[in-house]
Amino acid sequence: MQKFITNSREETIELGKKIGKNLNRGDVILLTGDLSAGKTTITKGIGEALGVTKVINSPTFTIVKTYSGKFPLYHLDLYRLEGLGEDFDLEEYFEGDGVAVVEWPFQVTEILPSEYLEINLTITGENSREIILKENGKKYEGRFELC
Repeated sequence: MQKFITNSREETIELGKKIGKNLNRGDVILLTGDLSAGKTTITKGIGEALGVTKVINSPTFTIVKTYSGKFPLYHLDLYRLEGLGEDFDLEEYFEGDGVAVVEWPFQVTEILPSEYLEINLTITGENSREIILKENGKKYEGRFELC
């Protein structure tokens, strides 16, 4: 587990870039935190590191947005999803050829992979955030030693 403090949107994006440089095809990142904690902001940095050139914004109303880069970035926002009763095949994004970044992942705990990188963002001030990275599974051990 690692803890970081960012004091601006730009610093959060920079941390996302550092994370993104250590990602491989098939990786899954679970983003947790309150509304406006910076989940989409850190995803922008991850996308930049993966070579995404399109503007990354929240997929709240579409559930999933796919971006092209070094390999696909699947940005999922499950905030409005109420369990698995919806007709989505979300597992394909967790087992795909790209990186899945999932906001509000614990709406569908029963289909989450056993190994993932969890990033928890906490608002600590108007522009500051505490960001905790938790590596879950051998696949992620030691890959995100950023400092």
